Amino acid sequence: MTDDKNAEARETRRREAAERALAEAEARRADAKPDDRPEEFSGPRGPEPTRYGDWEKKGIASDF
Repeated sequence: MTDDKNAEARETRRREAAERALAEAEARRADAKPDDRPEEFSGPRGPEPTRYGDWEKKGIASDF
């Protein structure tokens, strides 16, 4: 019986935390400034390689 109450309490706290996180993310998106950086020329295509840990140039991939 207490396990059910504990599970319900955990689920309620989890749901409330998720709602707070979504509200915070929406506030950050509303406050975000437009990206005014110039476009990159001759850069890698696709996802940012430094984020994913590897770089591909002319068919040769290198990890760093």
